[in-house]
Amino acid sequence: MQNRIKQLRKQAGLRQEDLAQEMGVTRQTIIAIENNKYNPTLELAMKLARRLDLHVDEIFFLDEEE
Repeated sequence: MQNRIKQLRKQAGLRQEDLAQEMGVTRQTIIAIENNKYNPTLELAMKLARRLDLHVDEIFFLDEEE
């Protein structure tokens, strides 16, 4: 799965630390999500979408190769 978290976070003017704190996770979790090393839980994905004012499928998407 791929995502646009880093791009969207920067557009929103948020640091990784800021987003992590708002989501109740560590900065390392945000880094891992941004680097496609960790797929968030459905709950966290929905919180991120709500915070970024988007639908989950506008943020997360399947890699074309999968």
